[in-house]
Amino acid sequence: MPVVNPVRTWLRLEGTAVLAAGVTLWAALNGSWIWFLVLFLVPDLSMAAYLIGPRAGAAVYNLAHSYAIPVALAICGGVLDQRGVLLVAGLWLAHIGFDRALCYGLKYPSGFRDTHLGRIGRPQRTRLHTDEFMAVQFEKYRQEVQTEKRG
Repeated sequence: MPVVNPVRTWLRLEGTAVLAAGVTLWAALNGSWIWFLVLFLVPDLSMAAYLIGPRAGAAVYNLAHSYAIPVALAICGGVLDQRGVLLVAGLWLAHIGFDRALCYGLKYPSGFRDTHLGRIGRPQRTRLHTDEFMAVQFEKYRQEVQTEKRG
């Protein structure tokens, strides 16, 4: 079920805040910005699971794009004073926040474009839309011809 606009806007703002938090964590730990850029899209490798099928693809993608694992990593990294674990958590959170800010949400098993933030991508034109369009165009043409015959 697509999320209505005010809620969708809040969820996008939440994603932006998580992106900022992840980048701030990376910066506070003096992470290399080269590595940040190189590794930023690594969670998107989870899309490869769509080669198996939409149900597996959605499950693996959602696992890689859920806040739960990077938050748990951040907690563990903080408690155990592990800079590397905190860097991974910060980068991962930044990636998820970036995706959510752009409306790339968690996926439904019905297909990659179906997300908890609504359908992504351009609406696909169906044959029905094409037939309706052609009917409207034909009616306009018919009216123009009738107008020319009268005038």
